[in-house]
Amino acid sequence: MKIAFHGAARTVTGSKHLLTLKNGKQYLLDCGMFQGMGHDTDTMNRDWGFDPSKINYLILSHAHIDHSGLIPKLVKEGFSGTIFCTPATKELTGILLEDSGEIQEDDTKFVNKRRAAEGLPYLQPLYTVDDAKKAMNYFKAVEYQQWFTIDENVDLMYTDAGHIIGSAAVHLRIKENDKITRLTFSGDVGRYRDVILKSPAPFPQQADYILLESTYGNSLHDQATTTPDMLLQWIEKTCLQKKGKLIMPAFSVGRTQELLFALNQLELEKRLPALDYFVDSPLSIEATELTKRYPQYFNKTIQRILETDNDPFAFNGLKYIKTVDQSKLLNFRNEPCVIISASGMADAGRVKHHISNNIENSRNTILMTGYCEPNSLGGQLIAGKKEVKIFGVLHQVNAEIGAIRSMSAHGDYEDLSQFIAGQDPKQVRKLFLVHGEYDVQQPFRDRLLKKGFYDVEIPARHYEIGLP
Repeated sequence: MKIAFHGAARTVTGSKHLLTLKNGKQYLLDCGMFQGMGHDTDTMNRDWGFDPSKINYLILSHAHIDHSGLIPKLVKEGFSGTIFCTPATKELTGILLEDSGEIQEDDTKFVNKRRAAEGLPYLQPLYTVDDAKKAMNYFKAVEYQQWFTIDENVDLMYTDAGHIIGSAAVHLRIKENDKITRLTFSGDVGRYRDVILKSPAPFPQQADYILLESTYGNSLHDQATTTPDMLLQWIEKTCLQKKGKLIMPAFSVGRTQELLFALNQLELEKRLPALDYFVDSPLSIEATELTKRYPQYFNKTIQRILETDNDPFAFNGLKYIKTVDQSKLLNFRNEPCVIISASGMADAGRVKHHISNNIENSRNTILMTGYCEPNSLGGQLIAGKKEVKIFGVLHQVNAEIGAIRSMSAHGDYEDLSQFIAGQDPKQVRKLFLVHGEYDVQQPFRDRLLKKGFYDVEIPARHYEIGLP
């Protein structure tokens, strides 16, 4: 058996890890899209490093686009096997992939207008909305905490990863040459103090090999100030004092719901300023409604809140923007307001247009609410760039740039350490660090070695290794 790392290898996005057994069967763990990689993004998303038609099964950890976003392209280019995921992930992925297909089509049309003017050949989108719809025919839902037989070689169990609704760690029992190998892929690990979701579940087995995400492997999340308090500070500073717009790029799944919950909490405490709060993302609206359909994944705190508040994601002043025309009208609005819009890295979607139209006004604030690839628009803003290019146009950064570090749906190094605490390090033959920047992974590797994991590797993209 061997494993190859074709994405989220010394970078955070593009999660793809390929298991190949001696009999030739291939099992792909995630099929994610690279995001925020600058000019290299499109090229990286077109270069698999493997043949999609030879993949027998795809085992999906969760719905986020950096884990699921290339599934339509995989199917389009020859994959005809089964895609396994949890029930909530199946629903969410369907919504996210159609939205992604629409973005692919729209962005390609926009780029091709410029290419036509420059006499360059047209580009084709990675996939279309129709491709996304066709891909959903290959999905099969598997419940948490149940061993499921994929075929005569592999059994699968999903456990709750606590990252977003439906997110899961992947546990495999692989039978080869009368021997069973136990492998765990963490997917994305959530936080043990998440405000909405349950904590990550323990491993159902001792693992021989572990693929562990490491997004925040060298840092601790700020616990001193609560998210509602930090949000209130930014709202008061931007909207009440400067009379400007507070624009928050936010992932449609997970982060938007967390923001709405925090704003709802401020209203319950009678501290929420009387303003208009816009959620400008049809995808976020769908994701919020879907999240409400899975209250069994909420933690005990939310369960108690639901006894007196039947919608913890709604409050006075909340307005949902659905159409493009409604979204464009926000650009002509002079009154102070809060705009929550996707994408979270500000590299696509409606929020990119909002930033383009508001970034040169010093009254406004762009408040990042999650992880951003360094080359993404959000990453450039956090890094303090004074000029940024948006849709090919150079903009002066006059708006205030802020970030709320405590909102990450990814566990910090203490959460990650707790996640693997039930494992005997001496029985883990090799631990691979994935889904992290290399300069973050190296100190995390040192930390794990001190905890007794004697073989911790940080694979590069397309690296392949045999698992004895």
